[in-house]
Amino acid sequence: QVQLVESGGGSVQAGGSLRLSCAASRYTYSCMGWFRQAPGKEREGVAVIDSIGTTRYADSVKGRFTASKDNAKNTLYLQMNSLKPEDTAMYYCAATLRVCRGGLWREYEYSYWGQGTQVTVSS
Repeated sequence: QVQLVESGGGSVQAGGSLRLSCAASRYTYSCMGWFRQAPGKEREGVAVIDSIGTTRYADSVKGRFTASKDNAKNTLYLQMNSLKPEDTAMYYCAATLRVCRGGLWREYEYSYWGQGTQVTVSS
């Protein structure tokens, strides 16, 4: 059974930091990404990593969030610094076995999803 398991979410004050992890099992995924969904809003892409490790970010998180992948541990990370209340959302890890360049921003391009981890930022 393919699994993506997120962890690391929690509650922090504005300006704080959190590090999310996404442990992947069974396969080494080629393209992965972090998405988030706030209450009443559509899910949106936050950061994506392509097949050669290139990362790209949504404008709203550039300079504050850093995505990385440890291939040996088959784990995707999202370091979130300078958190803002508007970062409050459920964060999801997504993965696909297909090769990609530049990262994948559309939800339908990912075959596998984690269950999500909640991030709450208070002002």
